[in-house]
Amino acid sequence: MKNFEIPAFECETGNYHTFCPISCVAWLYQKIEDSFFLVIGTKTCGYFLQNALGVMIFAEPRYAMAELEEGDISAQLNDHEELKKICLQIKNDRNPSVIIWIGTCTTEIIKMDLEGIAPKLEKQIGIPIIVARANGLDYAFTQGEDTVLAAMAHRCPEYKNSELRQEPTNKIDNSSQIKINNSSNNNFISERIELPKSKLVLFGSLPSSVASQLNLELKRQSILVLGWLPSQRYNELPSLGEGIYVCGVNPFLSRTATTLMCRRKCQLIGSPFPIGPDGIRAWIEKICSVFNKTPVGLNERENQIWKAVQDYTRIIKGKSVFFMGDNLLEISLARFLIRCGMVVYEIGIPYMDKRYQAAELLFLQQTCKKMNTPLPRIVEKPDNYSQVQRMHELKPHLAITGMAHANPLEARNINTKWSVEFTFAQIHGFSNVQDILELVTRPLRCRSGIMSDFQSLSKQTNKMNSI
Repeated sequence: MKNFEIPAFECETGNYHTFCPISCVAWLYQKIEDSFFLVIGTKTCGYFLQNALGVMIFAEPRYAMAELEEGDISAQLNDHEELKKICLQIKNDRNPSVIIWIGTCTTEIIKMDLEGIAPKLEKQIGIPIIVARANGLDYAFTQGEDTVLAAMAHRCPEYKNSELRQEPTNKIDNSSQIKINNSSNNNFISERIELPKSKLVLFGSLPSSVASQLNLELKRQSILVLGWLPSQRYNELPSLGEGIYVCGVNPFLSRTATTLMCRRKCQLIGSPFPIGPDGIRAWIEKICSVFNKTPVGLNERENQIWKAVQDYTRIIKGKSVFFMGDNLLEISLARFLIRCGMVVYEIGIPYMDKRYQAAELLFLQQTCKKMNTPLPRIVEKPDNYSQVQRMHELKPHLAITGMAHANPLEARNINTKWSVEFTFAQIHGFSNVQDILELVTRPLRCRSGIMSDFQSLSKQTNKMNSI
């Protein structure tokens, strides 16, 4: 492996060997609490949702399948009338604030005019209907969320300068505004006077607890977040327009970022993503620089986290990892693992937007230079057969891969971890660093037989919670 000054990009087959993007329903319906997701597809889509998402018939989740039959596919049935029946049933049974239609591969192939039907039906039933394409022909696994948020951005209210108090041009004196207790057991902020809300909107779906952690981290720097896209309730969507700054928390939201910039005229803050202690520090520093704030206590906080997880980093230091590519988190995870001391042979990624991930790519180069390790090759839309051949030669200690390839790789004596687990786990912010390392180290611990000697790590949970 050669040491390039810039990452080497390659593109192979052009196919998406990933989990289906309609699975975004699994986390979005939980995040948007008053929503209802209607997936329009075939029995195959329904089987996927039922099995992959663990749906129970008695759970009554806020999503459902509109199953296409032969009459729909052959255009013998009226799409408008059929969808109207289903949406009226949803309204009577659940009465959501918004219905989100998820288009699948089949709707794309038979050219269903969902965007044309939705506005007419919306007026008839009196509930907003948002159309998002999440078909596996055009989108990779996590890009399903990207299409939903991009469509939802058009429904956000228009921002007016009179809606918020103007932020003072001079820097806020932190000592007069807030009191910060830096003790390891109790970090808190006690406001003396109310801070003005910054014109900052964060976009990306995170569990409410993780979103609150990021809000608190910014509040420590005297930055109050105006809102999130998506919000927990549809009528609480943030205002967007000229003068609003937006910043993403996930690397797979390039379409949403483009919509916010081009359609809603917001200003994008390009930063690394808040994954790993190095990532969250760089993310906060970038936002602070935009709002003319001087970061307070970030280096100390990052060092505390590194110290708290050193039992994990000892296990993976010097080990090698190979990313096959599935969820578009690969660049950020690779950068973090390199910082932990691992060697990354290859970063496979289904889709790469170099503009949206420019700051993350630069951060990856800086991290490799700091750790004195070669830059990994980055392969967009990788060919899985070729990747298996390369892994056979390189013999990495760990492969982070899609579910379809885990068992064949294990049979070849290669430790694996499902990339989908990183998608559903809480991996953002300072407090969740241990969760990432737990996922990475578990297969290595199991294979090496040191699980019994790893009981001391249970104490790290209390240590992390106290930071």
